[in-house]
Amino acid sequence: MSSDDHANELGEFLKARRSEVSPRTVGLPETGAKRRVKGLRREEVALLASISPDYYTRIEQGRRQASAPVLDVLARVLHLDDDEREYLFELAGKDAERPRRQSAQKVSPQLVRVLNELTTSPALVLGRRMDILAWNRMASALLVDFAAIPEKKRNYVWLMFSDPAFRNLHVEWEAMARTAVAMLRMEAGRNPHDQRMAALVGELSMKDEDFRSWWGDHRVTARERGSKTLRHPVAGELTLDWDALTCTSDPEQQLIVWTAEPGTAAHDGLRFLSSWAASEDRSAVDH
Repeated sequence: MSSDDHANELGEFLKARRSEVSPRTVGLPETGAKRRVKGLRREEVALLASISPDYYTRIEQGRRQASAPVLDVLARVLHLDDDEREYLFELAGKDAERPRRQSAQKVSPQLVRVLNELTTSPALVLGRRMDILAWNRMASALLVDFAAIPEKKRNYVWLMFSDPAFRNLHVEWEAMARTAVAMLRMEAGRNPHDQRMAALVGELSMKDEDFRSWWGDHRVTARERGSKTLRHPVAGELTLDWDALTCTSDPEQQLIVWTAEPGTAAHDGLRFLSSWAASEDRSAVDH
């Protein structure tokens, strides 16, 4: 088969696969204006893959060769299985590395005990993709009732952009949201074959214009330490420092702890919040 034949087959393969991806699968509404194509449009595939529509169109029309990283992203966007992904790379004349399957992350019992011992400091454990794996009572009191959120949506960046109450807590929401996007971009670089990461980025890109723009900036930052100001409905305005501590048993998990300097209004606010959360727990048990 000639290179032109390969290019044509690659284009036909991409068109066939995108026609089988439901818009709802990637967070797109299926209502509204009548869709002229079955499945995803070219520009939607391009947006989800973070490439220009013109670039993707030329790939599909056989006028542009795609690099291995672009092919890898397209495979995730189009939800290709391992065999389809290998075939895609073969048509493009590239070598494909089979993606490693990641096991589900679990928080150790020892770390859960550490969380529960922090009675006046909000703390939670973040895993891959900034998924929220565990939290203590103070984190729920400060931020949001994590137990009431479906597990698949229990993600820090998702909450930052999608939960109104979580968003309204942040006095400087834009700065905090930009930082969260940069942290997520760093995570994406560490796990380039993570299909759940691709799905998360795709959904947020379609859902939120700010996320889409800031993700396109390609800024990165590591989770280490910082500060943020929250306007809490019970404890008032709190300026807190946070530190990220890497777990030795799983370096892809980090314990995030919020604290305030003793003698400050924020320190007093955390103590008040701790007492309030304890009273809420007792009230729930009584009822």
